[in-house]
Amino acid sequence: MLYGAHVSSAGGISSAIDRAEELGCTAVQVFTQSPRMWKPTAHADEQVERFRTRREEAGIEYVVCHALYLVNLASPDPEIHAKSVAAMRASLETAAAIGAEGVVFHVGSHLGAGLEAGLALVVPALRELLELTDDRLWLLLENSAGAGGTIGRSVDELGRILEQLDGHPRLGICLDSCHWWVSGIDVTDPEVLHAALVELGARIGLDRLRCLHINDAQVGLGSNRDRHAALGEGTIGDGMAMFLAHPAFQEIPAILETPGADGSYTGELALLAALHSRGVAPSGA
Repeated sequence: MLYGAHVSSAGGISSAIDRAEELGCTAVQVFTQSPRMWKPTAHADEQVERFRTRREEAGIEYVVCHALYLVNLASPDPEIHAKSVAAMRASLETAAAIGAEGVVFHVGSHLGAGLEAGLALVVPALRELLELTDDRLWLLLENSAGAGGTIGRSVDELGRILEQLDGHPRLGICLDSCHWWVSGIDVTDPEVLHAALVELGARIGLDRLRCLHINDAQVGLGSNRDRHAALGEGTIGDGMAMFLAHPAFQEIPAILETPGADGSYTGELALLAALHSRGVAPSGA
């Protein structure tokens, strides 16, 4: 399993690799622009080239870019929908330039218009955006926490998107542990977790599972509230070892998104490695 974290790109996008290297990561997630502003960042050619060079030097095996939080491909507001598509396009173009393996995004919310109305907007937008992917760069749907009209709260909803896109070969999944927990999947229970992954494999395909977001939760199982906690500090707690140990996850990058109280990931990365080792160790070891 590759261990990584979402790090800042302040000072130029290539600085994300410097920060990941300092943490000892083998994977990294980064925003390609401010996550709460529509205006894309123009990255200098030398920053793009340095990113690629430093990545090789640092031994970073997987790079994923996270799209803006503002993106809502299901929005019935034509202006917001158009801005969302443009922002996704900018993220994919930057991701391709730096040689990233994925762009992960939240599908968005239909805002009460209903799932069918939301999908009618999401699917054509994704069909257009998927033209910007290639054999290396995939577009990754992230499962949602399930609040309100958000799309992607279940394997069924994610599967419907994939089906309507004719099983596009470069559409993958990013699975967030907190989001699964708050949407009702007990990731600490081996039988529940296995059943959920059997469903995901049958409906979507485990080969499409390209990235994990490892977040604890501030809130309870099935609460449908997107409230991350630092690893080991939430309601999932040490039960995360069970999640990390599942055989389906062993070749997938595990990305931390919630730093510790000190603002860094140093302690969380050490705990991630410890929980993973504990989970995969033979019984009684």
